[in-house]
Amino acid sequence: MDRLPRRSIAGQVFLLQVGTAVLLIVTAVVLLVFQAQRVSTDDARNTARGVAESFATAPGTATAVTGPDPTAVLQPRAQAVAESADVDYVVVFDDEGIRLTHPDPALIGKRIVGPSGVLEEVLDGRSFTRTFDSSVGPTVNADAPVRAADGRVVGGVAVGITITNVNESANRQMPALLIAGATSLALALGAGALVSRRLRRQTHGLGPVEITRMYEHHDAVLHTIREGVLIVDGDRLVLANDEARRLLGLPEGCEGLPLDRLGLDPAIVELLTSGDTRTDEMHTAGDRLLAISLRRVDREDVATGSVATLRDTTELHRERSRAERAHKRLELLYDASARIGTTLDVVRTAEELAEASTPRCADFVTVELLEAVRRGEEAAPGDLTMHRVVLHGVRDDAPLIPVGEAMTIRPGTPATTGLASGHAVLVADLSAETSWQLQDPDRAPRVLAYGIHSLVSVPLRARGVALGVANFWRGADSEPFTREDLSITEELASRAAVAIDNARRYHREHTVAVALQRSLLPHGLPVQNALDVAYRYLPAQAGVGGDWFDVIPLSGARVALVVGDVAGHGLHAAATMGRLRTAVQNFAGLDMAPDELLGHLDELVTGLDRDRAETSSGSDIIGATCLYAVYDPVSGDCTMARAGHPPPAVVLPDGSVDFPELPPGPPLGLGGLPFTPAEFRLPEGSRLVLFTNGLVTDRGRDIEAGLDLLRRRLSGTDRTPDETCALLLDALLPDRPDDDIVLLVARTRAFPADRVAEWHVPHDPAAVAGVRADATRRLTEWGLEETAFTTELILSELVTNAIRHAAEPVRVRLLLDRSLICEVSDGSSTAPHLRMAATTDEGGRGLFLVAQCATRWGTRYHAQGKVIWTEQSLNTPDTDVL
Repeated sequence: MDRLPRRSIAGQVFLLQVGTAVLLIVTAVVLLVFQAQRVSTDDARNTARGVAESFATAPGTATAVTGPDPTAVLQPRAQAVAESADVDYVVVFDDEGIRLTHPDPALIGKRIVGPSGVLEEVLDGRSFTRTFDSSVGPTVNADAPVRAADGRVVGGVAVGITITNVNESANRQMPALLIAGATSLALALGAGALVSRRLRRQTHGLGPVEITRMYEHHDAVLHTIREGVLIVDGDRLVLANDEARRLLGLPEGCEGLPLDRLGLDPAIVELLTSGDTRTDEMHTAGDRLLAISLRRVDREDVATGSVATLRDTTELHRERSRAERAHKRLELLYDASARIGTTLDVVRTAEELAEASTPRCADFVTVELLEAVRRGEEAAPGDLTMHRVVLHGVRDDAPLIPVGEAMTIRPGTPATTGLASGHAVLVADLSAETSWQLQDPDRAPRVLAYGIHSLVSVPLRARGVALGVANFWRGADSEPFTREDLSITEELASRAAVAIDNARRYHREHTVAVALQRSLLPHGLPVQNALDVAYRYLPAQAGVGGDWFDVIPLSGARVALVVGDVAGHGLHAAATMGRLRTAVQNFAGLDMAPDELLGHLDELVTGLDRDRAETSSGSDIIGATCLYAVYDPVSGDCTMARAGHPPPAVVLPDGSVDFPELPPGPPLGLGGLPFTPAEFRLPEGSRLVLFTNGLVTDRGRDIEAGLDLLRRRLSGTDRTPDETCALLLDALLPDRPDDDIVLLVARTRAFPADRVAEWHVPHDPAAVAGVRADATRRLTEWGLEETAFTTELILSELVTNAIRHAAEPVRVRLLLDRSLICEVSDGSSTAPHLRMAATTDEGGRGLFLVAQCATRWGTRYHAQGKVIWTEQSLNTPDTDVL
């Protein structure tokens, strides 16, 4: 109990209990003591009177009183009676009041002492009991008359019990009374301690002030909080605060009533009486949505009821619904931003808008684009001619205008209004509006009968340019559009419009680039007899690239094959490709060797990169690869060099496939690095396959796997170049090529030996005449007599110049191809120069005459010297000799 604060309610109650118990127990003990004394006194009176009357009426008492020696007879008897009856004295006196017996023998014979009138009352024959001070102290005294046989009073008997003896009798009961009091006090203290401990647990040791304040606070909080509180015991309501009464509509005095009599919803009654633990279970009460939580209230593992809390979540539910709608809209916009504009195709972008909008925003989406926009152009102001490019929805049988149908947007329709204002137009109830029916009055009743009831028409505009209209429709299973839906549809349409405009611009640029590219690529194969050539060119779907090829006839019946690849896409790559192709043709016209040609081409690309870096940011470096091969049908040799390009494949006549060991060269544009040529002998009927990276590589295949697949597909005989191209494209073409593809297949032919004439010329001017004669005879054999004079003139000038100005060996070769080719070679590398001789000059007219007589002429160099060649056109129809 020392732990109980004196100021706490438990401590004060304990002290009150202890004080009350002590007061009650002390009072009870005192009363019991007084009662014991009173009872002892009454017993003493009764005892004394009974002894006195018994002794007075005892046989022989009256006789002894009147006898000669009463004391001798009565004194022993009086003493014996006093001892046996536990009285203090038995005194017998005569009718004169003289004591006949007394405990003190010295008082025998003396007159009795007592209150006045005592003797008279005894002699009058009355018995009585009185308390008075006797010679032995305060005494309870009883007197009884002694009567003779004739009834006459002859004396009396006085029996007394002192008060001291009476108190001793009462005192003998005091220990029991005190023990009983102490036991009662101990029990009271124990019970008080238990009650105080329980009260202390319940009040948490608080004092009256704190308890009062806490109750006031509790009452204030309970009835002012915006949360309902119910305390339920079984099926009865114990307590309800003001908010609970308001939320549930409870009547006054509802506490103590059964729940089913309060007019509550049965579901709420079932919840409150279940006794289970519930958290935020939603129930309706009138027009309110309540979140009800239920907890059991237990004391010492004994359920005493349940506490329910109620929160009005009606507005919260509305806000949550609005937040959920906003979240769904943001999610829709996020998904739409990822789905719209994945391609640079105008129609596909419009389809992505419809797919992203259904069914989360609309049940059906239709998109109409202006005719010019569909072609990739900008529409003229006021142009309202459109094509429906998309009709997408939750079902496929909607009676809306089908895809592909052209239409002119009529005035007064939502589409026209939206294009004019630049904002979405809402038609919440199609049955109540007629403006939308102006576009197609015959179809409108079927649309309404189908169940479509609401429309939002949004103009598609980007960068201030009108592109078309997007229409969002809702059917019977969806709620009508509201003003809140305008922002989401406008946002969707805005994103789609930007993507459509980008696709339109790309389409326009792509069209221009394709046109430029095709104008720069070969429009056909040149006429030549050295190779049987077929090709395939496929532009990338993602954009125009810079891949190119060329077949260039060279002097001496030779043919050059070129395949190149400019890095990047678009107009820049196409324009660069055209410049490189033109440069290759010019360099090839100078009869440069493959490595020399690539060296000059590398210098050109380096210069282009330098110029671009000086005039722009320098971030768009050109970069290109190239493979240049020259085939000589007379010797069967093929000389080639490459600049960062994959090597060609060679299919021999037996069907075996090989990739020649062609020394790698750096890509064009690095500058200063050498290119190494390689020379191969190709048997007649071999197929030379040149290609760009786009054929053998894609996202899922590296170049090694592509080359291996190419090798397997090329193996085999008896395939024409055209069949080879078709076979390779079927096997290696990606589904959606992201790079240009160039494939060039050339099958070799051998120059017939009977169409070649070759002579060694001695280093003597007199040998010129013999050369002319030999050439005339061979021309006669070939049936070219009409060209003999011109050929003799050409050979005379060229051989004479070689003998006079060049070094040995000097050789002459005639080739009968589609033209007559004359070649004079010598061991000198000195280049001849064409000059115009004056009228007074004796020489200097030789090359001028050659240039005038020949169709073409030129010089090419080799390791041992140079070759001067001419070509003469032939009018014979059988000049295709290979």
